[in-house]
Amino acid sequence: MLPRFKAAAVHAAPVFLDKAATTKKAISLIREAAAAGAALVAFPETFIPAFPVWAALSAPIDNHDLFVLMADQSVLVDGPEVKAIKDEARAQGIVVSIGISEKSPASVGCIWNSNLLIGEDGAILNHHRKLVPTFYEKLIWSPGDGAGLRVVETRLGRIGQLICGENTNPLARYALMAQGEQLHISSWPPVWPTRRPADGVNYHIATATRIRASAHCFEAKVFGLVTAGVLDKAARDLLVAHYPSAAAVLDGTPRAASFFLDPTGEQIGEALCEDEGILYADIDLNKCVEPKQFHDVVGYYNRFDIFDLRINRRRLVPATFTNDAPPDARPDDAVTEGLQTTRIGF
Repeated sequence: MLPRFKAAAVHAAPVFLDKAATTKKAISLIREAAAAGAALVAFPETFIPAFPVWAALSAPIDNHDLFVLMADQSVLVDGPEVKAIKDEARAQGIVVSIGISEKSPASVGCIWNSNLLIGEDGAILNHHRKLVPTFYEKLIWSPGDGAGLRVVETRLGRIGQLICGENTNPLARYALMAQGEQLHISSWPPVWPTRRPADGVNYHIATATRIRASAHCFEAKVFGLVTAGVLDKAARDLLVAHYPSAAAVLDGTPRAASFFLDPTGEQIGEALCEDEGILYADIDLNKCVEPKQFHDVVGYYNRFDIFDLRINRRRLVPATFTNDAPPDARPDDAVTEGLQTTRIGF
């Protein structure tokens, strides 16, 4: 028998561009989910410290100040904010998936759109960086790498995760399917404006999310946990104070939704859209088995003699240093490119 458990999807707003306050809010929501009996809780895209929707609202020359603030309020994976989340996951005995804007230890201006999966023991089980920032997100985040394209084996089953537009990438999704994924976590922003509402054809993120998440669940025969952010009044008012013309765009752009899906792509229970809250669903992974009789795209329902997919999961770094001396080396042990240092005069 496969695992059965209760999962929680957080539909909430961060304390906009305040990493400390948002971390405290996340801890409070983890405690609430654990108290309700959830074994896993998932947070939206870049919940700490916020989603940079301003990149869609004004020209880049007008929003340097918000990028600087975003970089400052982004977090290191080994920093105090992530440590606090890890400590709470361990204290509550709950698995936590959380989106962060991640700082680079090598650069003050390089940040990634990342997601962490933290085990009930407080250990980081997977650290994924969004492969390609989408549209105007390219003005904020650097591209990630394949190191986080992993499905993690846990006592709750095999958990995979992708961030927002990555769920449109069939190869990224297939990479998780091919590792036996059973629960797919997808995280999303609160709004995603692409046009001014007067045009009448603005992007409807809730509809687009439902299409993509349902398709993945149907194709992979997995459960889906969809968690999206909320643009609260405080964030909306701050953005409008910066760009008065943004009021019409923000007020007229459809909001994102959070919900659960079963392995046939059907929604489980209710969805949350306008109001903050936590959704719960009972997950029975045994229901992933029967649909595999119809299509098993990583089993019999494929042609591996025709299709051949290779995935590079190497973590990318800005430089590799090969001539560093060991920590306990003496000065005269150092060697550089064929030249050995010598001590003279004593």
